[in-house]
Amino acid sequence: MRRLSLSAIAAAAALGLSAAPALASSAPKQSTPKTAAKATARIYLHNAFFLANRTVDVAHRAILISGWLSHFEPNQMVTLTARVGHHTRTLRLRVRPNQGGKTGRFGAAIKAPEPGILHLRVAHKASPKLAAFSAGRGVDIISEATSDPLFAKLVQQRLLALHFYMPQSGVWGLQTELAVEAYHRLLGRGTSSTLDPTTLGDLLDGKGRFIVRFPQNGRHAEGDLSLQLIALIDGSKVENIYPISSGKPTTPTILGDYRVYERTPGYLPDGMYYSDFFIRGYAIHGYDPAPNYPASHGCMRLPISDAISAFNWLALGDWVDVYGTPNESI
Repeated sequence: MRRLSLSAIAAAAALGLSAAPALASSAPKQSTPKTAAKATARIYLHNAFFLANRTVDVAHRAILISGWLSHFEPNQMVTLTARVGHHTRTLRLRVRPNQGGKTGRFGAAIKAPEPGILHLRVAHKASPKLAAFSAGRGVDIISEATSDPLFAKLVQQRLLALHFYMPQSGVWGLQTELAVEAYHRLLGRGTSSTLDPTTLGDLLDGKGRFIVRFPQNGRHAEGDLSLQLIALIDGSKVENIYPISSGKPTTPTILGDYRVYERTPGYLPDGMYYSDFFIRGYAIHGYDPAPNYPASHGCMRLPISDAISAFNWLALGDWVDVYGTPNESI
């Protein structure tokens, strides 16, 4: 047999050749590496808001993010990058299997420290099991300034979602302040028309609801004197909520269940505006002033700007249910 020198073997190896073909044929075969799976990703925002064809949220509020992957492989990680202005945050997130184990998911919470476009991007570097991929989306982070039309529209949208009477004008004016005041009353937090950070957070989270007591009365009004609010309700569905000023201690509003027996549009000589009478001259009506405490002669006063809306909703024969004990320090 012809012998190969050590130098010949080294030269053959450097060329990627086999120096001993007969021996190589008897060695175990190497398994071919599996091709890395391909995947696509999507990013979802669970508590941001869609407004004027834009996804928006406010600064300093936690945005809940979840992601979906079209393919799941165990022990895979993704990188989530959040950037707004000069601030950047990077998170490494473990991918977990969805039910069935074929697709994956991940989640995180991000707070934007300032207004601007929040750029979100999730990425995965190529690994032996999963190919590289990335996905992104943007969120408009707005300031909490009442002069910002987007912020005004967002607050108005959320007040409407909780059924407070609110023309969505995009302008922060008297009507917005009345609805904010009514929201404070509903939460038992006084009568401020200014949104403090805690109350704004509760509003954006959708907290608070008017509890319907008489769903059996169909289309009806419920005046809760303890909250100084009146709600127009269809069965168990609240349609509109308004702030009221009920009877002062010397002329209290009568409690009980009544029906609208007379309706008078426009002004009456004593200043009552768009009136729905429910018992012995007592009415739901607009009046100036309708202060944020019990001050009427027994009626449930509405702000002038709310009166026509309530009048147009009510009809002859509708129930008016009045309950609760007025609290002058509400």
